[in-house]
Amino acid sequence: MASPAAPPRPDDLRETLDALVLRYERPAFIADDPVSVPHAFDDPADQEIAGLVAALLAWGRRSTILSKLAEWVERVDGRPHRFVRDFRAGRDAWRLDGFKHRTFSSADAVALTTSLRAVLEAYGSLGALFASGMGGAADVGPGIQRFSDTLLTIVPEAGLRRKHLARPSTGSACKRLAMYARWMTRPGPVDLGLWAGVRADQLVIPLDVHTGRQARRLGLLTRRADDWRAVQELTAACRAFDADDPARYDFALFGVGVYEGGEIG
Repeated sequence: MASPAAPPRPDDLRETLDALVLRYERPAFIADDPVSVPHAFDDPADQEIAGLVAALLAWGRRSTILSKLAEWVERVDGRPHRFVRDFRAGRDAWRLDGFKHRTFSSADAVALTTSLRAVLEAYGSLGALFASGMGGAADVGPGIQRFSDTLLTIVPEAGLRRKHLARPSTGSACKRLAMYARWMTRPGPVDLGLWAGVRADQLVIPLDVHTGRQARRLGLLTRRADDWRAVQELTAACRAFDADDPARYDFALFGVGVYEGGEIG
């Protein structure tokens, strides 16, 4: 019986992962990924709003995600920031009537837009809200927590459901908001580099079933659950390869785990 293959040495693994990052972190990655939605706008204010909606709806088949996001862009007249800024539920909710993706309903879309409008009024931008939770944090966990908590409570009567805004305090891996933070923080060509209040070294790996499977196969992750503790463990392993930009390895792990399939976890 053949003995199992030895795990790759750290230097060899870093070389392999770096090569995969170079393979996937290219402009060609954008077109078939939800990050294409914020990239379609020139105004950073539009990109920030569109990026959040794209991240929150990024689950299921890629083609379906992109189709639903195209529908959302049409419903907001191609001006996400203006739509949110000027939104009044009693007057404008009909624009979102019938919108649905998986468990995200038109009522959720109205509640999210109502809460986003309040955030823009209170903080000026979504990035400012996220940065307000960071302080001297080692990673974006506190920023995600503050971001979600604020959106969920800033307009209590909006009825924004907690299931759509993950929080580290619940143990969630917060994959979609970690991905959103990556999009908004890292420079291009794939990410947009809009947020000055978050550093690349504070980002974490957006962990889903595909990324987790590859990370365990490579010996980067031992925790069995795909939760916030696993996110921190995996990010620490990636920091050993690049302390300034550990989230760059998301391109390697996610690319290998998904890009020959059709699902985003």
